[in-house]
Amino acid sequence: MAIESFGTERAARKLRLGMVGGGRGAFIGAVHRMAARLDDKWDIVAGALSADAKNARASAADLGIVEDRAYTSWEEMAEKEGAREDGIDAVSIVTPNHLHFGPAKAFLENGINVICDKPMTLNLGEARELEQIVDKSGLVFVLTQNNTGYPLVRQARAMVADGTLGDIQVIRTSYVQDWLTTALDQEGQKQAAWRTDPKLAGGGGSIGDIGVHAFNLAAFISGLELDEVCADLRSYVDGRQLDDNANVLLRYKGGASGNLWTSQVAPGNYNRLSIGIYGTKGGLEWVGEDNDNLYYTPFGEPTRCITRGGPGAMDVANAGTRMPPRHPEGYIEGFGNIYANAAEMIWARKDNRKPDPFATDLPTVGDGVRGLEFIEACVTSSKNGGVWTKLEG
Repeated sequence: MAIESFGTERAARKLRLGMVGGGRGAFIGAVHRMAARLDDKWDIVAGALSADAKNARASAADLGIVEDRAYTSWEEMAEKEGAREDGIDAVSIVTPNHLHFGPAKAFLENGINVICDKPMTLNLGEARELEQIVDKSGLVFVLTQNNTGYPLVRQARAMVADGTLGDIQVIRTSYVQDWLTTALDQEGQKQAAWRTDPKLAGGGGSIGDIGVHAFNLAAFISGLELDEVCADLRSYVDGRQLDDNANVLLRYKGGASGNLWTSQVAPGNYNRLSIGIYGTKGGLEWVGEDNDNLYYTPFGEPTRCITRGGPGAMDVANAGTRMPPRHPEGYIEGFGNIYANAAEMIWARKDNRKPDPFATDLPTVGDGVRGLEFIEACVTSSKNGGVWTKLEG
């Protein structure tokens, strides 16, 4: 079973996608565009790609966006695209964190579905307000916690849900990088500068940038709700305003416990996301840098390696697989599954039908709220000396 199976029939046309942010020189915007194009379900037809008008127009020209849909503000784009008969079906928001809430609200209020990068908003108050707007609109809102798009992450979720591991007792997860080991943020490096500025990134540094991925991965696979945290957030670079390393103890409702480590100052780690889920019957381990393999150990038995597309891969994993086993798939394809699933959800809404079940495990606005609850609980815990702090809500 391949990704082409999403939906009962192939759509009569590609969906029209707009983008806010992601202009020349932006890393994540290019990733989103590659992912959206991967399965031929989207055409990128409009954009407000930069806060700088000249760069916005030049970036739109690079993508073949016609002049009258190359906007210089997201406010104008939301209003005009919402009024067009051939307006965009969804907008992809790939801006820094402080510019998630405003555009998302504007496009939803103009009847346009939203695909938004994480963390969903700058703070928890905005997240809760946005959740109300989404619920009122009835539109599709997808949060690009892209790691949930990996086929074997989805298999791990299914194995936990069907009881393969028994009762979950322990979770350990980490996301570790080294690119902020030096003071890049104070040397004019754009990607570093905004991620360490609380006015642009919010209250969390590494915990908000990559720690929220580790948190979300644990929640997605385990199905458990985090109850409280005990966090130590630190900045090891002089003058840095937000944390670049965090150690967090986790307590889940129902009794499971765990730990989360996130760092952007750990030399030798480029982009190492990993998780282990351990229950009364067995354990699962997965590493993002080795995403084609899921390691399953029934208690008392040898470890088994389940390979994407190979023996032991479940339908839920195969549905998000494009290549045969050992033809590597990875980061772009994980995003691609999110975009393919979002397309199916939008078409199902348009057609007034149920979506393909393999397309429904998407991070939603609720996941975005929980991500902000996690970030803010960690910040509060650390500021109070590492005391146990419950997540709000």
